[in-house]
Amino acid sequence: MAKELVFGHQNPDTDAIAAAIAASYYLNQKGMDTEAVALGKTNDETNFVLDYFSVEAPRVIEKADTKEVVLVDHNETAQSVSNIEDLTVTHVFDHHKIDFKTSSPLFYHAEALGSTSTILYGFFKKDGIEIPKKIAGLMLSGLISDTLLLKSPTTTNVDRDVIGKLASIAGVDDVNAYGLNLLKAGTNLSKKSEQDLIDGDAKTFKFAGKTFRIGQVNTVDIPSVLERKEALKKAIIAENEKQGFDGFLFVITDILNSNSKALYYGSEPDKIASAFNGKFVGDSIDLPGVVSRKKQIVPPLTDLFH
Repeated sequence: MAKELVFGHQNPDTDAIAAAIAASYYLNQKGMDTEAVALGKTNDETNFVLDYFSVEAPRVIEKADTKEVVLVDHNETAQSVSNIEDLTVTHVFDHHKIDFKTSSPLFYHAEALGSTSTILYGFFKKDGIEIPKKIAGLMLSGLISDTLLLKSPTTTNVDRDVIGKLASIAGVDDVNAYGLNLLKAGTNLSKKSEQDLIDGDAKTFKFAGKTFRIGQVNTVDIPSVLERKEALKKAIIAENEKQGFDGFLFVITDILNSNSKALYYGSEPDKIASAFNGKFVGDSIDLPGVVSRKKQIVPPLTDLFH
């Protein structure tokens, strides 16, 4: 019988990959037979992590070839594997808003912590399962990535406590130095195409029957990204037409100064701007202090379109 697959969301980030690997190991220790896989190629930041801890990237799938699956770091159908409607989800480990329906009972754990890796740390400790050094390194990296080294408003006291414990297991002596190197590894955008940029960390959301795409890139130099605005505009408009999105919000986040600027192409731009108490200048809007899609971008849009 095929192994039960464990995976994070499409366009996986570091926490999605780390959580899939950690959850698979944890569940196997509990007697299950699982395999961590990915719904897309790993990005530069995650590749830095995998290289640092000498871990092989999970294989990439387009469809799940098992009847039962485990979801980590997501629960929404639009962000999951393409044939999710034909599968039975047995477990969910997540830290996002819940938009999930099931026809059968399952294990579901959602908690408002900074990363899914933080959540999984708690399960390892509760069950007395030792975390291998390399997996601890991946979990540490997922926590750092999702909380922007504890600077994101999604950061909790649990994250602040767990980060040191994971670092100790992973053998990372200087968390700040490692964390900055990790975050900077994902900010080299010069060799990426506009399509790469808008696809790299993008998720689809449905608000009151409308479908929106929200993409995000991290950088240390927002102006250098905006130099490519016309090419980004062309790529985003083409994506809207191809996928039928009502709008595409592309968020450019300065990880050092904790600010963002966004480009928007789609319907009702004034309404979108009102969600952030701002105005578009041309097709861009300043988002001071905004770094978290999960906590600072999706909630006001959800409220706006309720």
